[in-house]
Amino acid sequence: MENINLIDTFSEFKDTKNIDRPTMMAILEDVFRAMLVKKYGSAENCSIIINIDKGDFEILCYREVVEDDEIEDATKQISLSEALKIDDDYEVGEEVAEEVKLSDFGRRSILSLRQNLSSRISELEKDNIYNKYKDRVGQIITGDVYQVWKREILVIDDEGNELVLPKKEQIPSDYFHKGDTVRAIVLEVNLRNNNPQIILSRTSIVFLERLFELEVPEIYDGLITIKKIVRMPGERAKVAVESYDDRIDPVGACVGMKGHRISGIVRELRNENIDVINFTNNIELFIRRALSPAKITEVKIIEDENRADVYLEPVEVSKAIGKGGFNIKLAMQLSGYNIEVFRNKTEEDEEDVDLSEFSDEIDPWVIEELKRVGCDTAKSVLALTAKELEERTDLEEETIQDIIQILQSEFE
Repeated sequence: MENINLIDTFSEFKDTKNIDRPTMMAILEDVFRAMLVKKYGSAENCSIIINIDKGDFEILCYREVVEDDEIEDATKQISLSEALKIDDDYEVGEEVAEEVKLSDFGRRSILSLRQNLSSRISELEKDNIYNKYKDRVGQIITGDVYQVWKREILVIDDEGNELVLPKKEQIPSDYFHKGDTVRAIVLEVNLRNNNPQIILSRTSIVFLERLFELEVPEIYDGLITIKKIVRMPGERAKVAVESYDDRIDPVGACVGMKGHRISGIVRELRNENIDVINFTNNIELFIRRALSPAKITEVKIIEDENRADVYLEPVEVSKAIGKGGFNIKLAMQLSGYNIEVFRNKTEEDEEDVDLSEFSDEIDPWVIEELKRVGCDTAKSVLALTAKELEERTDLEEETIQDIIQILQSEFE
């Protein structure tokens, strides 16, 4: 009965943990040999026969038949008189095979063996999971949401392994329930207290890159190269692509006929706006493309300051800045240049006042922050609501209210 219970445990591990047969056999034999050595001092003359499929095993120990007065090692030798009690045909020099019953080791030894085996298999499984996912860092995996917590989500893969999707690695608009299917990339694999911890991410730029590879065959085949990706997860992303084949339009290939390729990616990213632009080494042209959909009148590059001054019509300023300032922030990350927006002068601007004139009332760094988002005059600031200014700049609400009050008093 003990044999059956023990083997049932081994089979359960084999089936649920997906341990291959040779590895399982090696572990079982190693554990049994350790038990034999502990009891008899040696296991050199013992054979362990295991049949996992049938749920059975057999331990045979062999001893050489010697004359009654010639026994030197009782674990390896047996007297002729004892051998004849087993079988009348035994002679000196032959080997006697005796089966060792599990019950011969006692209940404590059996319990120890079971614990030892469980520990060995558990360690092996941890190593397997760690090595498997260590090689999959940066790859997309699909799993089912098993548990939703405040700071993270527990995801189960198709083999029953536990993966973690932290809150900070989720798109802000992500909302999962238990049982939902989730796609993410393997961000990192760590060992914490000797336990593998697999961290997933949906906010990484690598996740967006892998989605493009899945949806756009030309990228997967290497005909189109992704030069750079920047993104504000859940809000906006910009992808610079390049084709080494003049016959292939990289932007058109990524967007697809009627946008069917890009639409699948947008849905996966919770309606994140994705701008796909042609990469070019002409930095002026690249900045123009990066600020799309705004139409730029002029771009001046100041190399020693790593700055680009962009001039455009007043109606285009809001497009260049974008909702929450995302468009210009991503354009700066994509191009690697600090971009400052300037409105082209109009007749109405003759009655306007440059923000620099208010340096005695408004801190210089505040003026620079306003200029950075295209507000270089008093009227250009007053043309925006306090909420719009708060979204576009890094200024606090109280500071914005003070600025509006100062500027309004100029025209009263």
